[in-house]
Amino acid sequence: MSDDTSTQSILRTKPVEDVLAQSADEGEEHTGAPSSGKLRRKLGPFDLMGFGVGIVIGTGIFTLTGVEAKQHAGPAVTISFIIAGVVSLLAALCYAEMASSVPAAGSAYTYAYATIGEVFAWIIGWDLILEFALGASVVARGWSGYLANLFHLPSAWFAEDGSVVNVGAILITLVLGVIAAVGIRESARVTNALVLVKVAVCVFVIVAGAFFITKSNLVPFVPHAEPVKQSVSGLKQPLSQAVFGISPSAYGMAGVLTAAAVVFFAYTGFEAVANLGEETKRPKRDLTIGLLGTLALCTVLYIGVSFVVTGMVSYKKIDEGAPIASAFDAVGQGWASTLVSIAAVCGLTSVILVDLVAMGRIGFAMGRDRLLPPAVAKVHPKWGTPYRITIATTIFVAVLAGFVPLAALADLVSIGTLFAFIIVSLAVPVLRRKRPDVHRPFRVPLSPVLPIVSALACLYLMTNLTMETWLRFAVWMVVGMVVYLGYSRRKARLATGEEAEAVTA
Repeated sequence: MSDDTSTQSILRTKPVEDVLAQSADEGEEHTGAPSSGKLRRKLGPFDLMGFGVGIVIGTGIFTLTGVEAKQHAGPAVTISFIIAGVVSLLAALCYAEMASSVPAAGSAYTYAYATIGEVFAWIIGWDLILEFALGASVVARGWSGYLANLFHLPSAWFAEDGSVVNVGAILITLVLGVIAAVGIRESARVTNALVLVKVAVCVFVIVAGAFFITKSNLVPFVPHAEPVKQSVSGLKQPLSQAVFGISPSAYGMAGVLTAAAVVFFAYTGFEAVANLGEETKRPKRDLTIGLLGTLALCTVLYIGVSFVVTGMVSYKKIDEGAPIASAFDAVGQGWASTLVSIAAVCGLTSVILVDLVAMGRIGFAMGRDRLLPPAVAKVHPKWGTPYRITIATTIFVAVLAGFVPLAALADLVSIGTLFAFIIVSLAVPVLRRKRPDVHRPFRVPLSPVLPIVSALACLYLMTNLTMETWLRFAVWMVVGMVVYLGYSRRKARLATGEEAEAVTA
């Protein structure tokens, strides 16, 4: 491999056999006993759904519902969630096929390495690190703010604005980082407990709120289109507006589609389930259940909550900061606001924990392939987790969450996720063509049509993000390419011939 041309070397692919050989063999599937340097298989389908719901149900359901109803869609924000759910389903089907066929840590990174080449695998791995790190940091600051409001804590140490050091964000990140490093089983137990609380509260909101729905608040269900009150230009404008001259609309079906592009990001994160392939007892079955089960449950909750909230209070009067709590205040049920705030704290806690777990698995996969220093991929002999990379990423996230106001960078989480979805969608037909012999317990129907539609839908949603977000994403990718060309391309296992030896063994 060392004599390959530059183009050949960066486009080399990792044999599927090697991917499977690196993960636990069939004998380990049911015992959970790890080989040296391998992760432990301790998770079942409900644990995977717990991780999935834990990361998906967060700020989206507690904030985006009100923001998009008021600004773009009105009561039809429910339709926006349905549209976003369908697009997410297309991506989830692609993830399910790849995860069941190649059940290994690293998710989109590993799939790209096995299908379209090393340089794309590096790009997607680098991208996912950014996605999960920024996601955890932003949510940690939001968690701190919710906690301050709930217990009237000093804003100087817990607020998003006005605090030099966000102590609350740092503390929650460090505590959850310890849980993520100590064991996947412990992480699953904490996540499942938090998920039970927030799902129960979401069901409560739907059932209790249904008694306070007023028909007049839902009519017209799709408000008449209106021009956007404040136009944007320069780097603040969406890419679609800058390139095609398409301006965002308020209300009408155009507003519904605009809202769908935004609330889609409430679904992102379910790909974290695919990162747990090497820690799942029966990955070829359970990963599909975990992915599709997560999406189904979250879609039902999103649709139910958005419909009830817009039925309880006029969309023009919704509080964008706390739409659910304010809806109950509006109907004289203020006691429910506290319950919703508690659910929000639980919801954000689980998001941070799953982000930290996912980052550890991506770093583990990249270190094992020598694209990152191999020392980061070391698995703790007792805990069975990639503790070094988990600790390192926890410290990184704690610093970001404590010292950097990340509101302006939050869209980077979305563009990173959509980019990953595109890669995975394209990987499905590529792997089918290159390796038709690979066993696929789950197959995307109507391939390659549905994977291509999934990729195009994600690309369309990316065009709704601002030029500023695209520019920052490009800078991060350039930095990543410098690291790859300067270190990873030469140090990779594929560059040394070690990969072939592993497959033979």
